[in-house]
Amino acid sequence: MKFGFVIPVYNHGAALESVIKNLVSYNYPMIVVDDGNDEKNKAFIKAVAEKYPLVTLVTRPKNGGKGEAMKDGVRKAYEMGLTHILQIDSDGQHDAGRVGYFFEQSEKHPEAIICGYPEYDESAPKKRVNGRKFANGWIHIVTFSKDIVDALIGFRVYPVAPYMKVLNSHVYIDSRMGYDTDILVKMYWIGVPVISEPVKVSYPSDGVSNFRYFRDTMRISGTYARLCLGMFVRFPKLIAMNIKRRKARKVIA
Repeated sequence: MKFGFVIPVYNHGAALESVIKNLVSYNYPMIVVDDGNDEKNKAFIKAVAEKYPLVTLVTRPKNGGKGEAMKDGVRKAYEMGLTHILQIDSDGQHDAGRVGYFFEQSEKHPEAIICGYPEYDESAPKKRVNGRKFANGWIHIVTFSKDIVDALIGFRVYPVAPYMKVLNSHVYIDSRMGYDTDILVKMYWIGVPVISEPVKVSYPSDGVSNFRYFRDTMRISGTYARLCLGMFVRFPKLIAMNIKRRKARKVIA
């Protein structure tokens, strides 16, 4: 297993170095994706890439959204021969102290996605927390499972091979705030197990959030609507897959 990180960056150039500092001790490659930032943020990102030899910088000519940044980052990981990548946001909101545990779980379950679910502190806006609970209720519907506790968080270890399989399948995947949900469900649909683990989440250390409540809520709602349609098409397969998984758990128990 060859681990690495993929870190999409948009408007959080100033916070990036603190994230890198928390990851550098793992001595794994760090793929930083500049998603069409302005010159001020580009300068921060470039300085970090020059300072830390473990950082590989991927630069997008214009902003395409988190999804496009992640796609480019994972393609670079595949090109570099990495087998598993940990996605982490560049704003410092995720507890980097959980990274080692997530890698340990990935080593035990290399076929699975190790997916975080948030444990919020007092900095979390109540509107966001409550909205998230509602959105995550739909994840159990489109997967016929409670394996995925949270489908929106950007703190996960992915196996690269099945990720590339989904990217190369030419199915539509949302490029912006619906991306984390979309890619997770589509990997689950092709048989990739998901193991959910908690991670503490605080809100951006630099005070900058890329989330726009109305626009992005509508976008995530659209993603779930498409996934519901896809779920109906896959109904028999999902039922059979989840029965098989339950039987496997009983055998292990």
